[in-house]
Amino acid sequence: MQDKSTFADHSPPGLRLDKWLWAARFFKTRTLATDAIAGGKVHWQGQRAKPAREVRVGDELDIDVGEQRWTVIVRGLSAQRRPAPEAQLLYEETAASLARRAQLLEQRKLAPTPGATLKGRPTKRDGRHIRRFGAG
Repeated sequence: MQDKSTFADHSPPGLRLDKWLWAARFFKTRTLATDAIAGGKVHWQGQRAKPAREVRVGDELDIDVGEQRWTVIVRGLSAQRRPAPEAQLLYEETAASLARRAQLLEQRKLAPTPGATLKGRPTKRDGRHIRRFGAG
């Protein structure tokens, strides 16, 4: 009988940071991951990193994706993008990060961002209201 293997058992000793972020499903493409790293949205061990930085099991990453901020510990490496349940096995979110994201979610529920419900261009009717408001 075979025991279940983890990502750490059959993974390379290190993996490029941009490739790991893509495989862990923080970004849809490696290009987006590379741009985020270059833009200072991803920190490795508290320091700015480059896309080619080698990530190893046990490293701590701070990742900003839109309004979400994640602090995760790398628990596995995978060079392939797998389904979301498998990708979540590649990292463990810290307790402080979970609490921060839960608090942010609660704040958004209590006080939504103005204009968050607006979609697309104003209609003709909306345009008339806007012009009437500005001319008053």
